[in-house]
Amino acid sequence: MARFLIAAAHKSSGKTVISTGLAGALTARGQSVQCFKKGPDYIDPMWLAAASGRPCYNIDFNTMVAEEFTALMCARADGADVAMIEANKGLYDGVDLRGRDSNAALASLTKTPVILVIDTNGMTRGIAPLLMGYQAFDANVNIAGVILNKVGGPRHEGKLRAAVEAYTDIPVIGAVGRNSKLDIGERHLGLTTPSETAHLDGKIAQISEIVGASVDLDLLLEIAASAPMVPVVPRVAPEPIYQGMKIAVARDKAFGFYYADDLERFTELGAELLPFNAMTDSALPEVDGLFIGGGFPETQMQALAANTALRADIKRAIEGGMPAYAECGGLMYLCKSMIWDGQAHDMCGVVQADAVMCKRPQGRGYVEYTATADHPWGKTSAPTKAHEFHYAKLENIGEVPTYARDLTRGAGIDGKHDGIVTHNLVAGFCHQRNTAENPWVDRFLGFVDSKRK
Repeated sequence: MARFLIAAAHKSSGKTVISTGLAGALTARGQSVQCFKKGPDYIDPMWLAAASGRPCYNIDFNTMVAEEFTALMCARADGADVAMIEANKGLYDGVDLRGRDSNAALASLTKTPVILVIDTNGMTRGIAPLLMGYQAFDANVNIAGVILNKVGGPRHEGKLRAAVEAYTDIPVIGAVGRNSKLDIGERHLGLTTPSETAHLDGKIAQISEIVGASVDLDLLLEIAASAPMVPVVPRVAPEPIYQGMKIAVARDKAFGFYYADDLERFTELGAELLPFNAMTDSALPEVDGLFIGGGFPETQMQALAANTALRADIKRAIEGGMPAYAECGGLMYLCKSMIWDGQAHDMCGVVQADAVMCKRPQGRGYVEYTATADHPWGKTSAPTKAHEFHYAKLENIGEVPTYARDLTRGAGIDGKHDGIVTHNLVAGFCHQRNTAENPWVDRFLGFVDSKRK
């Protein structure tokens, strides 16, 4: 499996733009590119998927063990010409002081060569000691190339190249200049999503053309091909035991935070996912269950509120006993109202609370919880790992809610609990990942099946 990892010295170095451009440029050359993203991220994988034309998969030390993400890489990259992993934050950054959850650890475990993207703004000769330090810090990490990013012009580029060549043995495989055409808008949760980007295909083509012309793609592919073989982990497909089951899933500008392999798990188990648009569809499709993931419902709340027919249909379905699961933005949509920037709009009214957007994050980072005896899918004794990133909080909660999760780490809904249970719905701020330790898709479909029977 030819492969490389795009990393940086620190966050906001332009990794996602460079990675999107590389995926698009290589794809335009006829290469089949399989992208991966380290960490619990939703937005960056959307851009990588749009550029490569293939789903992008997340690799996360918090929810997966090494054997699990190696198996994921082998299975999803099978048949691709090259695999690209985009790091999160800096090469050596992570929660663990010893770096066991860092991008460097991932590169070392998977024996993947690293291409370091350096934000060169305000930098010349100083790039040399930075690269020398990064090389010396961990001898097990193969820093195989560097891409100079945000270069000020030919003179600036010449000074940078001279310093790198004089003091290190790392090849400069590209230099990308400052260019407003490479900008992707940002907001409170990070980059804007592809679904919100006007003329998306043209934007990706533009980024791909600029990055592709600025990077030696042939040298990049040579570096990727130099990656040593990794043991191929055979994957056993599950039995499609839920044939005929139909699950509605919200897919639109408001709701798009889904892990590709989580959605694939639904279909592997035999369930059919039926997408609906929460702003334009007047009713749910004929289904056995409902899944509403996270996203940016606050930016679409006027359109969501205006679709009174669908809101009433969802309320009627859940109060009638339809099994449902909602994460973060989905929870906000199911509340009585959504309030942001002085505006309030009615929502579905299933959860008796108001979702209020704040100026600062109310929950951000890794979460750990145990499922309570009130969890409709069943109690668990072992802690479950997840993550959260929300600027919203719940206010005006009616009666003391029934909670599905007791938190040992994280903010959740009230700092101690998450996952409000009402009827056959579980709705909380935690984002789950379907893994061997947390097969939430299997548990949810098992619950749906029990109600269907």
